[in-house]
Amino acid sequence: MIAIQNLTKRFGSLVALDSLTLEIGPGEIFGFIGPNGAGKSTTMKVLACLLKQDSGEAFVCGKNTRKDADSIRRLVGYMPDFLGVYDDLTVDEYLQFFAAAFSVPRSRRRSVIDQVLELTDLTEKKHAMVDSLSRGMQQRLGVARVLIHEPQVLLLDEPASGLDPRARIEMRSLLIELRKMGKSLMVSSHILSELAEMCTSIGIVERGKLLYAGSIKDAYARVRSAALDVGDGSASGVPRERIVVVLHRASAPIETIAGSLRTDSRIASVTVDSPASLLIDLHLSEADGHAFVAELLIAGGARIHSIAPAEINLEDAFLKLTTGAIH
Repeated sequence: MIAIQNLTKRFGSLVALDSLTLEIGPGEIFGFIGPNGAGKSTTMKVLACLLKQDSGEAFVCGKNTRKDADSIRRLVGYMPDFLGVYDDLTVDEYLQFFAAAFSVPRSRRRSVIDQVLELTDLTEKKHAMVDSLSRGMQQRLGVARVLIHEPQVLLLDEPASGLDPRARIEMRSLLIELRKMGKSLMVSSHILSELAEMCTSIGIVERGKLLYAGSIKDAYARVRSAALDVGDGSASGVPRERIVVVLHRASAPIETIAGSLRTDSRIASVTVDSPASLLIDLHLSEADGHAFVAELLIAGGARIHSIAPAEINLEDAFLKLTTGAIH
């Protein structure tokens, strides 16, 4: 649905997009991640035909943003990070205005508006003034507005910005529902836990360069591999496993237990993660497993609550795959 090839955009001496290349397939929720100024909004504006790139190509539904801008605008619903609303209108009047702007036939406007109000759970606010709505309701109204012309692709720039926890959950559910309806979504957000729960794939961008694009699962695998293979200088390239050990109680301080584990050659490193837990990297062959860790702990007088593989989340992946550089 979206294909970007070597996309470059400059603002004077600032390179906002630096040969960006990525693809988003039909029915995906693509999470676009990066620090402020990374190029996320610029990418969306190029796709929405609000900005022209300096070089490279961008396609939406097979149409070129340079040559088919008018056609693309009818296929795309773009919601900027700061959505302008007309405070002196009711919700219904606001949507009537945009339905007319997108040339929705007068005979269909009522039914289309009622449908998007129901989808965004705003039917009861139909006659409310826009400026009386909460932040969460205004964001949902923004989504209703971009759906009014029935676009195939949605470009949503920080749709959960400024929302309270309940409103964020409602927004996430709405976006998942839109995907079920066959929409393809490109969503930027700083709330990485939200993206992890709804996205089918992600892209991580920094200073206009794409650092990663693919599934969240593959991002986690890359981070885990990098964290375990680079390691602490011991046996570089030896396969490892990272586990979390949670203790009930021990006969010795946890730092003492950690020190004793570090003397075993099968253990690459031991970190005290909390007063009752250890983060352990293991040197492993396929036959080893981590049962020996339990044996060592029990022999040392520790009572084990659990041993499990260490989990990696999207925040971990973001921190490992980026450098923190900004323009």
